[in-house]
Amino acid sequence: MKRIFVSGCYDIIHAGHLQFFEEARALGDHLTVSFASEDVLWHHKQRRSSIPDEHKKAVLEGLRMIDEVIIGTDHDLGLDFKTYFLDAKPDVLVVTEDDQYADIKQALCDQVGATYQRLPKTPPKFNPISTSGIVKWVKAPTEAPLRVDFAGGWLDVPRHARDDGYIVNCAISPLVSLRSWDYEKRSGLGGSGAWALLNGEDGVDAELDLGVGWQDPAVIRETGLCVWKSGPKPLLDFKRNGNMLSGKMAILWTGCEHDTPGFADDARDYDKIVQSGQLAREGVLNEDIHQLAAGVYVYHEMQLEEGMKPLPEIDASIAKKYCGGGHGGYALYLFESQEMCDLAVQGNEQLRAIEPYCL
Repeated sequence: MKRIFVSGCYDIIHAGHLQFFEEARALGDHLTVSFASEDVLWHHKQRRSSIPDEHKKAVLEGLRMIDEVIIGTDHDLGLDFKTYFLDAKPDVLVVTEDDQYADIKQALCDQVGATYQRLPKTPPKFNPISTSGIVKWVKAPTEAPLRVDFAGGWLDVPRHARDDGYIVNCAISPLVSLRSWDYEKRSGLGGSGAWALLNGEDGVDAELDLGVGWQDPAVIRETGLCVWKSGPKPLLDFKRNGNMLSGKMAILWTGCEHDTPGFADDARDYDKIVQSGQLAREGVLNEDIHQLAAGVYVYHEMQLEEGMKPLPEIDASIAKKYCGGGHGGYALYLFESQEMCDLAVQGNEQLRAIEPYCL
């Protein structure tokens, strides 16, 4: 009888594990699966097991391709099964192609005359997923806000950061989910940041890899009315609950999508962007809608100088600007009071009221 041995954490059993077990079992007549105990998992990875050892053992024993399950309790890194292996002397130790502990496992096999065998990667039967990916998916929220930005945009792009710069933005409702998205796509409201959060991802690194800034995933994760310091990574200066904006914001679809990465390195007045962020920051600090509007006004001046088309005038609006990178998408309009905002929305079917969102 040819006895096959495999080991791992197998913290959350998924289809990738099953495929590995089946391929390993096909190499012999008997398959033993070892998994790291709760104590070993904590010792090496400083995290708890998803389920108690006895439960995990029972789950693995219930799989048709597995003949025996043992719990590895040795604290040798990568060899928590060492004591059992030296005693049982299996014929083949099977590992994945990316095994991190090849040298010490090969040495262990040499002690008992076992074969160390790597399984080549085969096309997965399902889209690949990892235990950490499952944990992120389970922990992901079912709904997320989008965001509007008031001033300081582009100063969250590391190559355009300024020491005296601030980015001012706010998470908004209605919320979105993977099944319900009642906004236009590619619209300047930080949709990619919300999509990342809903899928259990942070989103900051993904945005930076695209060559754009971090403000979208940062405020969508943080929520509230936020002031951020310009720099290579999100650094919150301070935060308000956004009540000063309740009933005073609306957005207007300009009729076309926009492409933030495509505009990231266009010529623009960064001194004016810094000024807009500083003005808006004072408005949030003092909870003064007019000071905030002054920052929005300066930022929109810069947008027009950059070549964006003038936005429609809406009665009673005290400030307006393109959201995000501009050149399309949504435009933000600020109002002095909820009454003025309500009247504007009632008089313009393309205008949509939004609210600040804070957890």
